[in-house]
Amino acid sequence: MTGADILVEALEREGVTTIFAYPGGASMAMHQALTRSKKIRTYLPRHEQGGVFAAEGYARATGRAGVCMATSGPGATNLVTGIADAFLDSTPLVAITGQVPQAMIGKGAFQETDVFSVTAQIVKHNYLVTDINDIARIVKEAFHIAQTGRPGPVLIDVPKNIQMGKTQPVWPTEVNLRGYKPDVRCGDHELNELMGFIRQAKKPMIYFGGGIISGHAHAELLEFAERTQIPTAGTLMGLGAFPQSHELSLRWLGMHGTVYSNNAVNEADLLIAVGVRFDDRVTGKLSEFCKHGTIVHIDIDNAEINKNKVVRLPIQSDVKFALTRLNALLEQAGYARKSKGFDLYPEWRAQIAEWKEGFPFCYQDSEDAIQPQYAIELLHKMTKGQAIITTGVGQHQMWAAQFYPVDEPRQFISSLGLGSMGYGYPSALGAKVARPDREVIDIDGDGSFVMNIQELAMARVEGIAAKALVLNNLHLGMVVQWEDRFFASNRGHTFLGLFEDEARVVADTKTIYPDFMKICDGFGIPSRRVEHKKDLAEAMQWFLEQKTACVLEVMVPYTEHVLPMIPAGATYKDVIYEGKKTLQAGEGL
Repeated sequence: MTGADILVEALEREGVTTIFAYPGGASMAMHQALTRSKKIRTYLPRHEQGGVFAAEGYARATGRAGVCMATSGPGATNLVTGIADAFLDSTPLVAITGQVPQAMIGKGAFQETDVFSVTAQIVKHNYLVTDINDIARIVKEAFHIAQTGRPGPVLIDVPKNIQMGKTQPVWPTEVNLRGYKPDVRCGDHELNELMGFIRQAKKPMIYFGGGIISGHAHAELLEFAERTQIPTAGTLMGLGAFPQSHELSLRWLGMHGTVYSNNAVNEADLLIAVGVRFDDRVTGKLSEFCKHGTIVHIDIDNAEINKNKVVRLPIQSDVKFALTRLNALLEQAGYARKSKGFDLYPEWRAQIAEWKEGFPFCYQDSEDAIQPQYAIELLHKMTKGQAIITTGVGQHQMWAAQFYPVDEPRQFISSLGLGSMGYGYPSALGAKVARPDREVIDIDGDGSFVMNIQELAMARVEGIAAKALVLNNLHLGMVVQWEDRFFASNRGHTFLGLFEDEARVVADTKTIYPDFMKICDGFGIPSRRVEHKKDLAEAMQWFLEQKTACVLEVMVPYTEHVLPMIPAGATYKDVIYEGKKTLQAGEGL
């Protein structure tokens, strides 16, 4: 078999059915091999970044490694942002790149880039294949590494001569990597110490993150919270790991999270952190974060423990194992599981209830202009909260998290560690390929959406019915918000439109640039634009009734800010908050 055919069969043996791949001179042999596969469907993105983001969306929707492929040089470097994104968000990904022939490596050949070195700091592991007989082993190892322990991206760089050479393959049946022990389990002595902290606590909190979803531990987390009756607050990566409709949920914390979750986490006397990394958007000023509380950190990755925040009790463990064992110990200790009627920590619960009452997510509504929060709330009501949501990066991303609460893991998919604009629609395509049974909607902004708008072609040609709700304020909204707050509203190249009067709230169709309706028409994608609140419900109904990819563009005011907001490097006490009217039940439907 050729090296390319060995590679494809190795992918098949790992259960791969989907790959997002863009061909080029150094990867043609692998694409030819893919045409012969009866098990793998190849989706053709229109840009390599679109392909890697789609692979990420597929991975985030399934928990299995997404797979993408590109040619050498610019093809490989176009994957770099997506690889870095997968690294920071712990997304399982296998990226395959073609490379110039071995004899030409290091000689500045056409479309040569040392992608092995370029990606060294943003992968869990990477390979440069130097022997055709290593391909089968490397592919098996790559998937094992990407999908076990703390998930992450793995790169395989395959020179052209190795793709075209021939050998008799030997298929490995197991993986044995010296020094790589992904199945880490804590001991009862550590968990018993945590149990002691729980018994003593009067104001405990659970702070959970994406590690719960990666570790398939959402059911165990729910049981742990219901046995201990401890309130929970998640990170954006953890959205859906604990039902936001649950009485113990304080939703999510951080820069734009709920005031009550930030208050509770920072004023807790015991903070149980599970599957998190104490990132700056959550902690604010690190030295002040949960300053007077006892912190316990459970995580599978020892590199994250005591990296940002030094904790009282570090526990390195698979989170599913740790929570399962904790639940067993709690049962033995007489902690009965309850789904309602919580009676422990009455004073703490009363304080949290007071914060909840006083500081909800809210906004000032308008009679005619469409507030972005209103549009997302309406989408949530009309989909009954059942859609899988992806987002781009910016204000719309935060509003989506605030006003489209989710109760299931893998229902909210967004670029959070790297914050990559252009992520939303390609990741929606990948998620829809993975979950064709679910409505998949990208909530995007005009700046972020246009960065990978070419993937409307993949949606149309490949028949992927992922939809995009584009909130268009003709500005780079989040940067504008920071300009308003910290730079006296001086515009530093954040206006994306054509007209001169930036004070206008709703743009008319003659001055909108780019014209998304014309662009969608060119790609054969149905689309509509809404400028007035009275027209939104009917347009949203049309949007949801479509059976193909489609775009609904909603014109929104650029003057709206995402609140609450804790300024970077500040503490929870410095929060900027404005109490305003929320959408009433049934309004607008």
